[in-house]
Amino acid sequence: MDKYYQRIVDKKLDKYLNAIGAVLIKGPKWCGKTTTASRKAKSIVNFQNEDERANYDQIMAIIPSQILKGDTPRLIDEWQEYPLVWNSVRNEVDKRGKTGQFILTGSSTPIDDKNLHTGTGRIGRIVMRPMSLYESLESNGKISLQDIFNNPKLDINGIKSDITLKNLIFASCRGGWPNSIKLKNDESKLLVVKEYFNSICEEDISKIDNIAKNPTRVKAVLKSYARNVSTLATNKTILEDININDTELSETTLYTYLNALKKIYVLDEVEAWCPNIRSASAMRSISKKEFIDPSIAVAALDLTPEILINDLNTFGFIFENLCLRDLKIYADSLNGNVSYYHDRYDLEADCVIHLSDGKYALIEIKLGDKFVEEGAQHLLKLKKLIEKNNQENPKNKMRIPDVLMVVTGSTYAYTRDDGVLVVPIGCLKD
Repeated sequence: MDKYYQRIVDKKLDKYLNAIGAVLIKGPKWCGKTTTASRKAKSIVNFQNEDERANYDQIMAIIPSQILKGDTPRLIDEWQEYPLVWNSVRNEVDKRGKTGQFILTGSSTPIDDKNLHTGTGRIGRIVMRPMSLYESLESNGKISLQDIFNNPKLDINGIKSDITLKNLIFASCRGGWPNSIKLKNDESKLLVVKEYFNSICEEDISKIDNIAKNPTRVKAVLKSYARNVSTLATNKTILEDININDTELSETTLYTYLNALKKIYVLDEVEAWCPNIRSASAMRSISKKEFIDPSIAVAALDLTPEILINDLNTFGFIFENLCLRDLKIYADSLNGNVSYYHDRYDLEADCVIHLSDGKYALIEIKLGDKFVEEGAQHLLKLKKLIEKNNQENPKNKMRIPDVLMVVTGSTYAYTRDDGVLVVPIGCLKD
């Protein structure tokens, strides 16, 4: 039996099963949803089993509730293959009145269907992403994001990351795909994401709405998106880039493709944080362009570790995508959400983590030590801006950030004299 790498989402799944009748685990193909869910399930229905397709067709056409009979928690894998199972699960949860009855997994969001109930209160939702560096056992996890929030005096000085720049680049190219991480041969590990990329372009994106899409055009969209990864490029900019560098594409087609890529969890954009500290017109509200995993950007651009080690400028953008992937995973385990801040004065925080208790962190992501000072100054200026806002608007005060942190690709962690934490991504965990 293959080794199971513990996933951060495991604990969240346990909590949901103890509190709610059914749980949906959603996320990209190959990220480990079925494996994780199977470890909790007592019975399984696999809708992608072609040998059972005719049987499933008949059951779902005549009596959908039959599919729900079995030991609980009952796993219904890739439920979107038969969208009406959603309402059946909701109704059955109401009927049984018990928690932990069903686990649903899905690697795509079905097309909008007014006949599908929201499931609110009956079906909890968990997002599962590819593995973080901590989950793949590459980050040593000596610094916990939760401890950073809970202990303002946390001593991190001298804690060392075990990941070299070369290894960071390889991890970004390989991605957090469990099937890749388990392989022993580096060439094979890199091949997995290439196959995933081809699957996106040639099959997966067309299945979402059963409308065939041109694989060449899909690749052109992903390639342009990758050229603009970790930036605030507009869709107009991406369209112009496609039409100059690859192939002619209409605005309508671009939007159709981008929406489909979001529905199959390939794109994972970061929304803007727009606090009321300057005029609304000063805020950048465009979503930051990110992939669910940095390896997709690498595959789209046909890059290799050997190319990136000699092009650290490009890797800097891919590294930011890597860090945001991990920070989203860690923040989610703390019931937090991730956004970014950027205004027209170029004051920025690459990542803003808000927790449900009101605490929040302003974070800059910098690949090397020589950029730490720049990142720290951005964070300190933003903190001063919030303090100034509070002085000028005493009736509308904002909470002062609880954490200022620069996440790096370097070796050592430390706290600067100004209070800014410098933390290698190779030391972080949830």
